[in-house]
Amino acid sequence: MGDSQTWTAAPSAAERARSVLAGAWSCSVTAENCREELVGAHTATDDGRVLLEVPEDSVLVTAAICAPRGEPSAVLEFADVAPVPVRKRIRSRLWLSGWFTPEEGRLAFRATRVVLREPSGAKAVDLEEFATAAPDPLATAEARLLTHLADCHPDAVERLTRLVESDSLHGAVRVQPLAVDRHGLTLRIERARSHGDVRLPFHRPADDVAQLTERMHILLSQASAASCPRALQRQRTDGDG
Repeated sequence: MGDSQTWTAAPSAAERARSVLAGAWSCSVTAENCREELVGAHTATDDGRVLLEVPEDSVLVTAAICAPRGEPSAVLEFADVAPVPVRKRIRSRLWLSGWFTPEEGRLAFRATRVVLREPSGAKAVDLEEFATAAPDPLATAEARLLTHLADCHPDAVERLTRLVESDSLHGAVRVQPLAVDRHGLTLRIERARSHGDVRLPFHRPADDVAQLTERMHILLSQASAASCPRALQRQRTDGDG
């Protein structure tokens, strides 16, 4: 369920896909009627290829050698999981269809189709755009940043709700930081039986953690100057916060 807060300044689909690839720690690989779950085994090159470190006796190596050249021989699946405990923690899924090529003790995977599935639906990502896109500069630091915000600064999260439209906060029982990228911070608003997300855009992009800190200070200053949302206050009075 979405909320009415206006969304502005967001990464492109190709950039979001590359960010999932950069931030994911594990992936599922399906090839030639076999499936393997790999943890900490993949890296991505600048042109969007995926390099997998797998044992020499892995069935994936056999599948790569035996697959017809140019035919999609595998599907890689990556889950983008919210680092902070929220309902429905999988924010998106990324599927790459393509083929493997053995390369210096590794498997090099080149995608022939890229699909990104988000709450708004699935979208095929243009291969050229995917190859040339860069992941968000905060992608690999996002988990640490959001966990720190939720665990160490719940008061700041509460203050940020003052920037959220009152209609979006109606019935809210909990608000958590869901995602952050160079363009803005996303909050997950949970209600008794539903949830929604709202985005708080930065006044300009943040290209590193130092700039993100400055952007967050500006948001918090804006929140301090705003009135306190009544909807969230009412829920906390009832003991649901």
